[in-house]
Amino acid sequence: MDLAFLNPLYEHPGPWASVYVGPAVPSESTAHEQSLAAAAISRELAEQGADGATCRALHEAVDELRHAAEPHGRAFFARDGQVVLDPPLASPPPAPEAFWTPLPRTAPLLDLAGEDPVCLVAYVDRRGARFELRGALGSEDAGVVAGRQWPLHRTSTVDWSERHFQLRVENTWEDNAAEVAEALAVCQEETRADLLILVGEDRERHAVRDRLPQALLDRVVEAPHGPGSRLLDEDVARARAEHVRRRASDEVERFLAARGPDAEGRRGAVEDVADLVEAAREHRMDELLVRPAGPDTHRALWVGEDPDQLAVRRTELRTLGQGRGLDEEHTWSARADDALLRSAVTTNAPAISVTAATGATEREVPVGGLGALLRWT
Repeated sequence: MDLAFLNPLYEHPGPWASVYVGPAVPSESTAHEQSLAAAAISRELAEQGADGATCRALHEAVDELRHAAEPHGRAFFARDGQVVLDPPLASPPPAPEAFWTPLPRTAPLLDLAGEDPVCLVAYVDRRGARFELRGALGSEDAGVVAGRQWPLHRTSTVDWSERHFQLRVENTWEDNAAEVAEALAVCQEETRADLLILVGEDRERHAVRDRLPQALLDRVVEAPHGPGSRLLDEDVARARAEHVRRRASDEVERFLAARGPDAEGRRGAVEDVADLVEAAREHRMDELLVRPAGPDTHRALWVGEDPDQLAVRRTELRTLGQGRGLDEEHTWSARADDALLRSAVTTNAPAISVTAATGATEREVPVGGLGALLRWT
């Protein structure tokens, strides 16, 4: 998950209110139910110590969701009476949650908004293709490719006099497939789509796939639907889920392979909390891996206002802050997952939840729930 969009959360000191809410369910009582949900969120934050202005800002923001067409809900991050960030979610939270903490409670985003692969669907036939973008937040048209329209159909005769016509038909199919493949590659580059789903008859799908750039082939999924059919939401959901599972599994395997020392005795991955803190302070995290159920995720670390002010023990943080005006009033206890995510954001390192990875939970990888691939250059 690219965490750059979270940067505004670390441009100001806390404390922060973090709220996760699902979508409003349309009904005759939607307005009333959403108002009750907003009041409950505001009350929960007040009980945790949030200031009145921030509670009111979030009450209004959550209440306004009744007017929004949000399929999965939103997260809200607020401080000092202002909502700073309100990203849409790709999956609804199991229940509304509200937190008042020194650092923004961002770790749930890895599962609720982290992996939202965008699918570029190509409905292919012999005449060309129609493109459509599909994702967790809906769909939109992405263009049409119209190839040569004649001749398209072969005759049933095997007379040699028809040979020239047959070749022209074959050439038309191949030319159209080449045009579709070229347009699909351009569209993928423009939209940064994670998956390319080819829909249509076997021959047309294969013809387009064979003409795509080699670099895109690992993104391709084929759906054997007939001409004119529309890919169902369930089909897209399966393709997206498989993409998420495969990507998480690949990162877990990469992490496992990197845990041992290299030829120079340096490890390419760590999972001990003290090692993770050291890597974060030295800006050596290349990617943060989180298994949300792991015990280390909610372990307390000590943090200061600066992202590099991070330590396992408070005394260690005081030592780091000597000469920088860091006193007890400017040190706080924070969850390890949120503290390390702040470090990842501010050092341009991505993060991923390994929840979907095959066997990650059973094998307890990373062991305590937190791990990092390291960079040494």
